[in-house]
Amino acid sequence: MSTDCCIIGGGIIGLSIARELAGRGRRVTVISRDRRRSTASWAASGIFPPAPDPAAAADEPNAALTALSDRLHWEWSRQLAAETGIDNGLVRCGGIYLARPGLPLAALQADLQAWRLRAAAAEWLDGPAVAEAEPALAAAVAAGRVAGGMLLPDEARIRPSRHLAALERSCRIRGVEIREATAVEGVDVAGDAVRGVRLATPRGAEVIWPGYTVLAAGAWSGGLAEQFGLSLDTRPIRGQIALLRFPRQWLGRVVNRGLDYLVPREDGLVLVGSTLEEAGFDATTTPAAIEGLLGMAADLLGDLTAAEVEETWAGLRPGSPDGLPTLGPVPGMRNAFVATGHYRSGIHQSTGTAQVLADLIEGREPSLPLAAFAVGREFASGGQR
Repeated sequence: MSTDCCIIGGGIIGLSIARELAGRGRRVTVISRDRRRSTASWAASGIFPPAPDPAAAADEPNAALTALSDRLHWEWSRQLAAETGIDNGLVRCGGIYLARPGLPLAALQADLQAWRLRAAAAEWLDGPAVAEAEPALAAAVAAGRVAGGMLLPDEARIRPSRHLAALERSCRIRGVEIREATAVEGVDVAGDAVRGVRLATPRGAEVIWPGYTVLAAGAWSGGLAEQFGLSLDTRPIRGQIALLRFPRQWLGRVVNRGLDYLVPREDGLVLVGSTLEEAGFDATTTPAAIEGLLGMAADLLGDLTAAEVEETWAGLRPGSPDGLPTLGPVPGMRNAFVATGHYRSGIHQSTGTAQVLADLIEGREPSLPLAAFAVGREFASGGQR
């Protein structure tokens, strides 16, 4: 079968690109090795830190991509609700960033100034002010476990599972063909173009002849990139999460302490995360990690005897050596592109990624400079993943 564009990867990045291209009248096929619930996108926390002001982010490529994406997310959220009837839960709830006793408050105060330089609203809170802003933390403040913090009133949250469901439904409404539980067996390249994508489907072998191909397979992109003659480092970084159910919701804002976080959901749910682990492609949870997450939640929220552990899960984030996503055309090829390596920002940066990739495929000048994200760029040694 032939298609205008074949997107390899059925997570939020791949579906967002598909939705954007279909909205521009393109025939799109999405190839997903997993079903929706098994993707890293479904497993994410959905925290959106305040987007930097576009003018303040002009010299920071990653911040500029986030600023563009954040603006588009609010438009997409309204469109998705009208198109599919699914509310993706995008809301500006505010976020509190905590300092712990024994760690210098100066580090968090430096972060406060950095946010203000990006034109984000940011307010310093001493211990009593933390308890006043978020009463659920009052016991931790009283016990001396919280020394102070920072309030970012424009921090937002989204419900990743609902957003993914809305994207999938929108894609299908727009005519996108989504092939789940389908593996890419190989990519046939001739000269400067991808000629065919060979699939292993539940019904047997199949070949797609695409006009354009986009590799957007998250942590699995590195292995598939070899089919395009690329060396792409997108090693998986495992994150484990626990979901707690309380009799009622008493946490109002996202709470961040270092890399740990609490995210309130509807109906008394609180998401507790997350770990950062190099565990290969093992997306299972471990008792020790979940116990550590629950201990962190108890440290901040107090007694958890009224809470039930409703579910635990793990996802594999696609890391990159320099912490930046890889976006753009495959060098030397006229119809192959890459969109991967977003690490912890995949959902937040998905809409901007979709727009710039669609622009590239249509031969338009993207609204952002993409040199910092170039496919095949050189990485400095010792970069973070």
